[in-house]
This record gives sequence, structure tokens and C-alpha cells, in this order.
Amino acid sequence: MLSPMTLVDQWRVTEESLPEGWGSARLRLIVSDRSKAERAAALLGPANPGRYGSFVSFEVARRGGGPSPNLVRRLLARLDAEGFAGTIDAVRIEEEASATAVPERSLAWQWQGLVGGLPDDWSDAYAEVELVSTDYLERGALLLAPLNPSRVPDRTAFRFRTARRFGYGASSMMTHRCFERLDSETIGGTLRILWALSDTKPVYTQGPVWYSGGGPV
Repeated sequence: MLSPMTLVDQWRVTEESLPEGWGSARLRLIVSDRSKAERAAALLGPANPGRYGSFVSFEVARRGGGPSPNLVRRLLARLDAEGFAGTIDAVRIEEEASATAVPERSLAWQWQGLVGGLPDDWSDAYAEVELVSTDYLERGALLLAPLNPSRVPDRTAFRFRTARRFGYGASSMMTHRCFERLDSETIGGTLRILWALSDTKPVYTQGPVWYSGGGPV
């Protein structure tokens, strides 16, 4: 039975149930009327959602790197205003990374795990690798050059796009090879997928465009 609560109230309950120290979560909205799922995804557009049937999924991030809890609340309020019914749950939760923590796993291993956690029909992703030290920034940028990485200001991090089959971004296989290069030189770091889309179909374009910091990525 579908919950009688509004979507905003469901998000509030979900947010309160997240573990202490959570960093990001992947949320899934199941729209009760499948014919309205496309409209729901459109209203959630600023959160870069993916849709499959009546399922609409999107990320929420506690501190930067993705849609904030307040943004998610405002977007869900739009759906409530149009009378949408459905249920929300968190299907993946990641703890907030410590800036001083040294990752226990290689970057190539982390990448395989992140890709394995994406929906089967994922097509585009925007990801971030944060290196453990500023000592590695110059060398890391060189080894990651095939990914066309962009530097994140005031952090030891790079962001990049990847595409599964076509469009803008390096392939997942090339991305894996780049991280193997860093691993071979014992350059450690933490990987995160910030945004992902499923089953995109570019028409005379290079694919979808995300906006971060006021500009396209």
C-alpha cells in the first residue's frame, strides 16, 4: 500500500533515517501512476535523474558534489504541488569521506565497484577522484589526461565525464586503465560518481550536459 504521506514528508523521514556521517545517497522514487513518470523526471531535472519505467532515481549529497538535501526538498515540493503519489527510499548510501583518510582499495578496484553499482542501462556519468596529497596533483593530471579531467579548486580533486557506449566522455575501460596507471605509481585517492544518467539517446549532439559551478561540464 502506498504511503499517504507527501513526498516531502517521505524525504524528511528518509533523511532522518540515514546513518550519522552519511555523505551521499541514491534515492529512488516509484511513481504510482507510470504515465506520469516522465513528468516527475522533468520536475526533478535539476537533480539529474535517471528514469526506467515508473522508477526515477537521483543522487543527494550532504556537502557538495551533487544535489543538496534542501534542493531535493524543493524539487519534491513541486511534485507534491501537482498531486504526485509515490514512494521514496534510499537504495544506496555512502559515508562521508574523511579528508585525511587513506583509501584501503586501489583506484581501479574502486572504479569497478562504482560502475558495478550503477543501473544496468547507465549511459553517462560525472565522477570525481580526490588524491590523498597535493604532491600527486601534477603527476596525477598527466596520468589522467585521457579523461580530460578538470581540477576542483582548493581541493586535491579532479572531475571527469565517462560514457558507456557513445557521446562525450572517456569509456569506462579507458577510465579503468587510467586508474591502473595511478595504482602502479602508488598514487592513492578516493573515487565518487557524482551524477549518472540512464539510457540517454543523443540526437545530433555529444550527449547530455550537466551544469556545475555555473558552467557546463
